[in-house]
Amino acid sequence: MNDPKSQQQPFVSDMKEIQRRAREHVEKGAVTASYRGNLEVAVKLLNEALATEIVCVLRYRRHHYMASGINSQSVADEFMEHAVEEQQHADWIAERIRQLGGSPDFNPQGLLTRSHAQYAEGNTLVDMIKEDLIAERIAIDSYLEMIRFFGDNDPTSRRLMEEILEQEEEHADDMATLLETLDAKAAPRH
Repeated sequence: MNDPKSQQQPFVSDMKEIQRRAREHVEKGAVTASYRGNLEVAVKLLNEALATEIVCVLRYRRHHYMASGINSQSVADEFMEHAVEEQQHADWIAERIRQLGGSPDFNPQGLLTRSHAQYAEGNTLVDMIKEDLIAERIAIDSYLEMIRFFGDNDPTSRRLMEEILEQEEEHADDMATLLETLDAKAAPRH
């Protein structure tokens, strides 16, 4: 089977051209002429993700400190673990925004309008878990859309959001498991 169409072409790169382009617009840092994404939209989306992560940090921290009841300590510990991971996500996203030549938007004014997730406090431990699960589900869906948007045009942002998505899915699973566990303990025994 020596069909010329079925054979893969060897990787050939014009190193002189790559070197020349690297010297052009050196002030743009990591953004080279090969970047195929829309920088303005990418920075806007990443700033929305940043706001989402900040809101999640704040909500999880509040839930950590407000958790009370017989089962509260292990749940409070889970809330704090998630808060720390959400803060790490925010830091990664802020760094990526800078790599793209943008400015991470940490301004508290308008934070909730930029965030995809809502800030719902919840009154009981079960309410808090439900609100966190809802927020995780929102993040999962919006991050999936971002991953599709970045696609092959911005593989670094795509991979970053894929890594964050993986942890958001773990967080959602943790919250669903906590909810099932608490519901099972609250169910009347016959």
